[in-house]
Amino acid sequence: MSLIINAVYANKEVFVRELISNASDALDKIRYESLTDKEVLGDQPELEIEIIPDVENGILTIRDTGIGMTKEDLIQNLGTIARSGTKQFMEAISAGADLSMIGQFGVGFYSSYLGAEKVVVRSKHNDDEQYIWESSAGGVFTIAIDEGEPIGRGTEIKLYLKEDCKKYAEEKQIKDLVMKHSQFIAFPIRLQVTKEEEVEEEEEEEEKPEDENAEENAETNEDENEDDENEDDGQIEDKEENETSKKESKSNQERMGTIKYSKTNLDATTKRCYS
Repeated sequence: MSLIINAVYANKEVFVRELISNASDALDKIRYESLTDKEVLGDQPELEIEIIPDVENGILTIRDTGIGMTKEDLIQNLGTIARSGTKQFMEAISAGADLSMIGQFGVGFYSSYLGAEKVVVRSKHNDDEQYIWESSAGGVFTIAIDEGEPIGRGTEIKLYLKEDCKKYAEEKQIKDLVMKHSQFIAFPIRLQVTKEEEVEEEEEEEEKPEDENAEENAETNEDENEDDENEDDGQIEDKEENETSKKESKSNQERMGTIKYSKTNLDATTKRCYS
């Protein structure tokens, strides 16, 4: 593991490509099964990849709605480098191969540790319960039934990025990497972005209904011929104006500092917008 991480030090960004490629493979598998059995898709017919960056906490999450992994799959696929493509790469490097050959082997899942100090995988296969796998690349991993939020079907990989790799949780970096390495992925790639909007509160104080009523009563005393019915109508209108003003003020307060989450589609069509 130390060899692979040190050998590709200058190519850390490759882990994003490899994980997206793995997610695409998982989607291909469930799509293939669905050709003969539509029931395997259940209530998750959408086949897609979602990327969720968290710049503040230095976490990058890559999620897919693919076939998912059973407990045995997690042990076999993530518990040994033999299934990840990393073994062949290491053998080639030991034999003197050029580092540029990395693309021919695919570093696979273990490329995660090029950019992350800890990786947490949650996965759900139709034939098993939802499991959580965790490791810090020290040769030891833990696996248990996941009692957290259900993910439906598929796999979620959460990368706790190293200090010098936290840039990979930035929106622009992710877009650039997807366009550079994953433009031929056959499934939609969606990027969750955060947009913040602020609306200033009105500083003017609202007039109290009691004061308005008092002024109207005074005017009524000065003009005894004023129609009582018109006065009632005026009070009702004033009350409605106050209620509207309060609702607008409350609406402004609710919108103040509101954080909105949206998903940006990074599929082939949308990619052209960023070029």
